[in-house]
Amino acid sequence: MRVDKFLWCVRYYKTRNMVTEACKKNQITVNGQLAKASKEVFPSDKITFRKDQITYIISVLAIPANRVGAKLVDIYRKDETPEASFAHLEMIKLSKEHYRKTGEGRPTKKDRRDIDDYTNDVIDDKIQ
Repeated sequence: MRVDKFLWCVRYYKTRNMVTEACKKNQITVNGQLAKASKEVFPSDKITFRKDQITYIISVLAIPANRVGAKLVDIYRKDETPEASFAHLEMIKLSKEHYRKTGEGRPTKKDRRDIDDYTNDVIDDKIQ
């Protein structure tokens, strides 16, 4: 099965077109080699791809005939992504939410000045 179809079938991407775009951006590798969308995958292959700031590592266990339900995905792949990746993403979300709640719009003039002061302080500390 093609790598784009496999990743679509096991529900990592919503459309095959999204997988094709990821392949064009060199975000998907099969067994350590960059993969085009038409690359064939077989059981026991390792697929590594970057999506939403997480580098996923999955092993192909079997090839599905068609797109499968969310409960059946584990039959066809084994997720070997480190838990630290998900924890890192959660920390990024929490840090963004701590400063400014989602949907509050762009930074105010005061926010921009605070950011500029902070970055100038960090740069000055590195120079000294």
